[in-house]
Amino acid sequence: MAGMYSTHMHTPRLVDMKERVADFWKDEATVSNPRKHTLQPIVTGTSVLGIKCVDGVVIAADTLGSYGSLARFRDISRLMKVNASTIVGGFGDYADFQFIMKLLKQQTIDDEVIGDGVYRDAASIHNWLRCVMYNRRSRMNPLWNTVVVAGRDYSGKPYLGYVDKIGVSFEGNSVATGFGSYIAQPMMRKAMEENPNMTVQQAKEVMARCLKVLFYRDCRSLIDSKLEWLQKRRIVFRNRFLLKQTGLLEQILPVMSNLIN
Repeated sequence: MAGMYSTHMHTPRLVDMKERVADFWKDEATVSNPRKHTLQPIVTGTSVLGIKCVDGVVIAADTLGSYGSLARFRDISRLMKVNASTIVGGFGDYADFQFIMKLLKQQTIDDEVIGDGVYRDAASIHNWLRCVMYNRRSRMNPLWNTVVVAGRDYSGKPYLGYVDKIGVSFEGNSVATGFGSYIAQPMMRKAMEENPNMTVQQAKEVMARCLKVLFYRDCRSLIDSKLEWLQKRRIVFRNRFLLKQTGLLEQILPVMSNLIN
């Protein structure tokens, strides 16, 4: 009977929680790859420009993908046709912009599969991108892009919007990203002040001047550019052009040939 009742009490074993937590994360890292976020852009694109006109919208960007300071990829498209009413242009990390394009393409496919005749206009896509950018920023894993949305709304009016990588968005008559916000934006605003009822054809001429100045001043830009516009409910897509230069190549080519020879 005496052996049935013992005064010896069980002493709980002390557990070092630091070791338990360290062992847990060590095992977790070996089982699955650690989470990786984009810490800085790798292949990047520079300025995207947009102008809203009385009869449509014009958007433009060059075709250069810069790997740091190296002009690595010279034929990339940073303008995407989403549907019959919307074009988007991306500034910043090109891989993140490809991810955004993939999401938008899937949305377009879903709309076509449903087949109810309802589509997302430019204002809806702009608002959706604002939510996506802010959501990724809140998760501390932002998409390193600034996106320009051009097109028309449900009423058929021209629409031009801007959203950056932390979800700041606005609608304007002219927008620019990157270095273009310092150089091209004042040029576009001045042109719109002088001509409030600017047409698409006049806006294309202004855009060509802005792209030419950016080529001269922005070391991350290229002379090869793409210009797109929406006019009379029709998108002209991938209208590629080379900027005309006033005597610049005539001065550079002889110097290059002398250096080579």
